[in-house]
Amino acid sequence: MNDLSVPVKTSIVAVLLTLMIATRFHHFGSALHLPDASMAVFFLGGVYLRRHALFAGFMLLAVAIDYVAITGRGLSFYQHYCVTPSYASLLLAYAVLWYAGRMYAPRMAANGRAVAIGLGLALVAASVSFLISNGAFYWFGGRYPQPNLDQYLARLWRWGPLFVRTTMIYIASGFLVHALIARFAPAHAAQSRSRA
Repeated sequence: MNDLSVPVKTSIVAVLLTLMIATRFHHFGSALHLPDASMAVFFLGGVYLRRHALFAGFMLLAVAIDYVAITGRGLSFYQHYCVTPSYASLLLAYAVLWYAGRMYAPRMAANGRAVAIGLGLALVAASVSFLISNGAFYWFGGRYPQPNLDQYLARLWRWGPLFVRTTMIYIASGFLVHALIARFAPAHAAQSRSRA
């Protein structure tokens, strides 16, 4: 994929920020109840934005949203059930997604093979990301007094497919929007030039 113009990158940042803000609060309660798009945001951010500084910015936003969602309900951030020493593993979990997206970006093209490769890579990255975050919470979060492999695998099977499926739906939707824009934007620009 060629480098994007500054206005296009700015628009992508705005869309991804909006998507994360609109959906991440659901972890801690929301009137919208949209599935969390954070994992997809990090993959798509890696594909389209690529810069390390933007990864850090999205990571800070994720933590800020969690902080506001928890403390906004009158709870202590550090005493919330989901905030344990394992919370730091989100850095690695989201980095897997961002840098998988970055790795895919040069191969992105408007053909079925390239899209299939992107979706396959996204599936692997989302699965690994979930294993990292969920595994760290289970094994190192201190919420399970006697963690064991059987219980962990049951939890993994219960929640993993849901998180990965949701992530894949958002990523596939992002690729579809990309394909539609790539197909119709040049035609629209050509029509505008011909009228001028």
